[in-house]
Amino acid sequence: MKRLLAISAVAGLALVTGCTAGTESPGPAPTSATADDPVTIEFWHGFTADSELKAFEDTLAGFKQKFPWITVKATKAIQDDQILQAVRGGNPPDVALSFTTDSVAQFCKAGIFQDLNPYLTAGKIDPATLFPKVIAEYTQYEGKRCVMPMLADTYGLYYNKKLMKGQQPPKTLSELADLTKKLTVRDADGTIKVAGFVPSSQMYENAPIHTGVMVGATWTNPDGTSAIGSDPAWKSLMKWQKDLTDWFGYDKLEKFRKSFGDEWSADNPFQKGKVAMAIDGEWRNAMIAADAPDLDYGTAPLPVADDQAARYGAGFIAGTVIGIPRGAKHQEAAWELVKYLTTDTDALVTLSNAIRNVPSTLPALRSPDLKKDPNFQTFLDVFANPNSSTLPAHINSVFNQQTLQEAQIAWESGRKTDLDALLADVDKKINEKLKLTAGG
Repeated sequence: MKRLLAISAVAGLALVTGCTAGTESPGPAPTSATADDPVTIEFWHGFTADSELKAFEDTLAGFKQKFPWITVKATKAIQDDQILQAVRGGNPPDVALSFTTDSVAQFCKAGIFQDLNPYLTAGKIDPATLFPKVIAEYTQYEGKRCVMPMLADTYGLYYNKKLMKGQQPPKTLSELADLTKKLTVRDADGTIKVAGFVPSSQMYENAPIHTGVMVGATWTNPDGTSAIGSDPAWKSLMKWQKDLTDWFGYDKLEKFRKSFGDEWSADNPFQKGKVAMAIDGEWRNAMIAADAPDLDYGTAPLPVADDQAARYGAGFIAGTVIGIPRGAKHQEAAWELVKYLTTDTDALVTLSNAIRNVPSTLPALRSPDLKKDPNFQTFLDVFANPNSSTLPAHINSVFNQQTLQEAQIAWESGRKTDLDALLADVDKKINEKLKLTAGG
């Protein structure tokens, strides 16, 4: 399940980067843990939902059967900032999981997680043939593969069939805007009761990292500098969002949005029938099954720009990553767990079926044991689409995203009215930050 990196984690990462770049210890040569050396390893992860925790218990039970001499002590609800602080303090877990790929470049560059290439070489594991191309790319930076993928996330459009009233899911942004207006229900005073779609960039998964793929937008130039201001796709997307926001009325839309329950709870507005269509990840299928089993809904790829109809079916891809933090006490046993959770087909299928994330290896994707109901199949198809993409690895990935989203909020709220100047300022901030960190 994708969760956003907390601001405190970004600050922590900056501190670790500044203190540790280039100081990673190579550690001992890769070997396998053996029955002659019983060991208990610490595993930190961020999962919290009961269904997720049960899935992990079942998966770790399978690991215990295969490696009975390794005991795994799992700690839930861990966020990136806690991992970073533990690395700084010299007391990291043996294995740590992160919900975001945004910081992989920093993790690898600063040595927060150890380079796993020696283990892969020793185990004759070829990431290029085991993982789909996008996944193989987002788990490494400058030749260092410091994390492995453990399930993947793809994004699509969820739609409430009852609220759609027989309408088919939109394939273009124009169709999405028209259908949004048809399906929106207001009180006499204009108060929104049901929204066809909430266009605000502040709406849950509507961040530019997910919506940019709808227009094929580019984040960076080959040299790492910002391409946001020079790529007309961003301007097109932001104008589309603002036009629809203005149709609602920004203040009325914000009042409606702020009335929503927590995204990860049973009070999610899509599950409550307050929103007819919503951008979300594949994991929402499992949450609907648990919290709103009677909801009649469907899934579809994200709509695309009207002049890019051939790209329909594509989406954004990211995922959970896992690795061995610098300073881990039991590195060989830790590698066995990392390898199991990221390469064992049965383990990946068990987790995918339980929490409805996309399997991250080609064998797991082909497994006959993988549950493939129509609403989940949508995300498997998006995952396989050659036009699907991820955010290129960048040492300032989180900063770049935050800078653009802050600009989007200023634009859609009407606080900024010159879009060209606003996006030029985004480029300026991103490029200045790059100059400060490029050699760090």
